Amino acid sequence: MKLQFLGAAREVTGSCTLIEAAGHRFLVDCGMEQGRDVYENTKLPCAPAEIEAILLTHAHIDHSGMIPCIYKNGFRGPIYATDPTMDLCEIMLEDSAHIQEQEAEWKNRKAKRSGRDQVEPEYTVEDAENAMRLFKPQQYGTPVQIFDGVEAVFTDVGHLLGSASITLRITENGETQTIVFSGDIGNVNQPLLRDPHYLDEADFVVMESTYGDRDHPPRPDYLGELTEILQTTLDRGGNVVIPSFAVGRTQELLYFIRQIKAEGRIHGHDGFPVYVDSPLANRSTTVFRENYSQCYDAEALALVQSGQNPLWFPDLCISQTKEDSVAINLDTTPKVIISASGMCDAGRIRHHLKHNLWRKESTILFVGYQASGTLGRVLLEGADEVRLFGEDVQVNAQICQMTGMSGHADRTGLDKWINHFNPKPAFVFVNHGDDDVAETWAAHLRSEGFAASAPYNGAVYELAGKTARCLEDGGRRKIEKTAAPGKEVVRSSPAFERLVNMGKRLLVVIEHNRGGANKDLAKFTSQIQALCDKWDR
Repeated sequence: MKLQFLGAAREVTGSCTLIEAAGHRFLVDCGMEQGRDVYENTKLPCAPAEIEAILLTHAHIDHSGMIPCIYKNGFRGPIYATDPTMDLCEIMLEDSAHIQEQEAEWKNRKAKRSGRDQVEPEYTVEDAENAMRLFKPQQYGTPVQIFDGVEAVFTDVGHLLGSASITLRITENGETQTIVFSGDIGNVNQPLLRDPHYLDEADFVVMESTYGDRDHPPRPDYLGELTEILQTTLDRGGNVVIPSFAVGRTQELLYFIRQIKAEGRIHGHDGFPVYVDSPLANRSTTVFRENYSQCYDAEALALVQSGQNPLWFPDLCISQTKEDSVAINLDTTPKVIISASGMCDAGRIRHHLKHNLWRKESTILFVGYQASGTLGRVLLEGADEVRLFGEDVQVNAQICQMTGMSGHADRTGLDKWINHFNPKPAFVFVNHGDDDVAETWAAHLRSEGFAASAPYNGAVYELAGKTARCLEDGGRRKIEKTAAPGKEVVRSSPAFERLVNMGKRLLVVIEHNRGGANKDLAKFTSQIQALCDKWDR
């Protein structure tokens, strides 16, 4: 069995691992990089058409976001994920595709005016819709045969609705090995979701390390903290603008605000409106309501069983259209605005920031991790001015962050998860963490008696018996922000990359027909020759 790390290696986004085992090639996760890219990416070492399956830990875009792209370039294998993950991916990948299309359209308008080449989106809504047809929904705890010699089990890991650790049992040459991919390990005592389930047995483990160098602060009184921020901001006549991840964090906020309103904690602002300005968040909330039986914790289930909707309350305003979104900022009533994206890098939240950052009455409340290089991180680090839509905007609003509100396990939580294995795994691969954090966590594991390493992008390991042998170290070259003087960085266009991948897929199709008696092969050969003659001029 071989592993190759193709993303989220010493970075926190873009999770993707290639496995070659039992005569098959498949991926665990196929994520998109978000925020600042630290290390040069490692391309898929084969044509997408040669990938035979994808196993998906959860729906967040940094784990699922490149599935439509790999489909566009030839992948046609099954995609295994839990039922809720499939439901969330249906809306999240479509939303991501819309963003790709809109960004390409914007760039092409500028390119047309400047005479530059046109670009194409990474993938389209049609690609996302087609990719969804490949999903095969799974239940927690039920083994599924991926290939002969490869079995998978999904286990609730408490990070997001439907999130899972994936246990693979792989049999080669009469020997069976167990490898566990942690996915993103959930925090404990989160609203709505159950705590992570722990696993007992693994020969090898690939685990995340997002908070591998620190613990969350003592768990605050979320209701009290949120109540105080709402009360003081509404008293000033301002808006509370919350950049929130549409899936997961938005639903937690609705859960808290429902309780705040039900208990009458806000004084002098009865019926204050709460806007959820994100079509994705609104559709995601529907998915959360429909999948309560598999994923809700006891408290949330009790609300449902008593006939209450834990994600709804009076004065909740759902914004769907652009006109709805614009109208929010035309209304001077003090309000709460929950909008995506959570790191402020795209989406409607940027419009709400433009209208509120300069107002000293307003509050910008962050409720999730802000990756390095994102606008959210810039604001948290104290920027006095930011640029939005070509305009410099002063930062006069109060910038707040609800500490400890994380869907990720902290260092103590990671320790609890990895130490539940008995005996210790033969080797632990550390990924999905900032460069220094991943190395810190790997060093901590070694100090606790584990064999562990934090691979770089492109690293290849061979797993045999109880040993992990490194075949390739991976690339340690960091992204250079500027080209050398007098030199221009030349990058392949998406169209060219797609052409290359189609060529590779063509070779796969040709190989599949080896030895066949297909009467159309001669005609097919002539067509390929004609195309080559046309373009090779």
